[in-house]
Amino acid sequence: MSHADGMRDRLAEALKRSRADYAEVRFERSWASRVAFRGKRLEVAAESADAGGCVRALVRGRGWGVASFTTLDDLARMVAAAVEMSRAVVLDEPVRLAEVPPHVDEVVPEIDGDPREVPLADKRRFLEQLNSLLLAASPKIADTQSGYYDSRTEWYFANSEGTWLHEVRPEIGVSGLATARDGDTIERYLDSVAYRKGWRSVQGLEPMFTATAAKAVELLGAPSVRGGTYPVVLDPRLAGVFVHEAFGHLSEADFVYENPQAREMMTLGRRFGSDIVNIGDDGSAAGLRGTLPYDDEGTPTRRTELIRNGILVGRLHSRETAAAMGEKPTGNARSISFRHPPIVRMTNTYIEGGSGTFEDLIADIKLGVYALEMIGGQTFLENFSFSAAYGYMIRDGKVAEMVKDVVLAGNLFKSLQSIDRLAGDFRWNQVGGGCGKGGQSPLPVTEGAPHVRFAELLVGGEVGG
Repeated sequence: MSHADGMRDRLAEALKRSRADYAEVRFERSWASRVAFRGKRLEVAAESADAGGCVRALVRGRGWGVASFTTLDDLARMVAAAVEMSRAVVLDEPVRLAEVPPHVDEVVPEIDGDPREVPLADKRRFLEQLNSLLLAASPKIADTQSGYYDSRTEWYFANSEGTWLHEVRPEIGVSGLATARDGDTIERYLDSVAYRKGWRSVQGLEPMFTATAAKAVELLGAPSVRGGTYPVVLDPRLAGVFVHEAFGHLSEADFVYENPQAREMMTLGRRFGSDIVNIGDDGSAAGLRGTLPYDDEGTPTRRTELIRNGILVGRLHSRETAAAMGEKPTGNARSISFRHPPIVRMTNTYIEGGSGTFEDLIADIKLGVYALEMIGGQTFLENFSFSAAYGYMIRDGKVAEMVKDVVLAGNLFKSLQSIDRLAGDFRWNQVGGGCGKGGQSPLPVTEGAPHVRFAELLVGGEVGG
């Protein structure tokens, strides 16, 4: 009997003893390593292992009972505890689950080099060499932070409806942050990559680290953008984050269902953007960080259209929100680990590309702003504010001088309707970091976009001058 078969029998036996109308068990075993440098100092070089699971039970007419555990020896007791907790949860609107046909599947992706077979000392030397490129780039580099991590999670899922799933979920990532200083002026620039792949996927990153240091130094001499309303072009990285932050979270159905303002705002059939705007989420897209064959409720992931030709046509669901809103589950119930129940989350969120090149987008702009990458932002319902990592002025159809302190702000509806051109250079942005929501962070996600042009957008920066 294989290890997976033994786990299947053990989880199935525990579920049989459940007296709930629905019960599920997730169990995870994970291995990880991490290395970090700050300047020349090694801050972390560590390996870790973790294991545990989560039981969710639902008694008809009641709410969820949830119990987490760290050893399978506690499984039967945790199933019983979750059932009793569900019986105790009395709700005005009891939890219902949309139907999902049972699936039996095992998914073990091929990776290009298992990081577990690479000694920790080799990972330390690998990152030290990359970090040294930041330190040696210029006398103006005052500090650096470099990081490496890898993880491999064995994920098991079984429910009382007959679903049994086993997946291997790998991840690996590298990041570099350079801090440059010239007198009282300090600038930082960060770049990163992350994949659901193996050791060989992160080799050859020397050009990324060299460019990271050069960008931090270049920013020292850049003037602040002059505040005002301009035609604005976003690069694919910033455009992807814009879609994720400003619109994607509004599409998560738990937020819509629980928030009357959001429910009124996110009415299917409402016009959100211009006719050329098409936005969606695709957890089944091949080879991305947000890609999984099944979500953490055992629902197959899929491509979900959210905006089609400017009209709101869909939203992201768990089984619970789909039942509550009379819609279909989309495979977007996700959790960062067994210590948390799944909630509605994005996977790989995108705005579709159009046609033409970046040069075509800027050719008829007399004075505008080209904003690139993102260092921070906030949203509140339809209002947003994002800080680009840097930008360039567009003058007479050409990219001109670099500018910094580029803050983009506005109303989501007006801004999406202001999109008047989309280049044909769509790409998925394989960067590190992750999404945060409900105390669960960082969740692996991906954003995809082409260059996006707004006819006008408010740009905050230096006033006057």
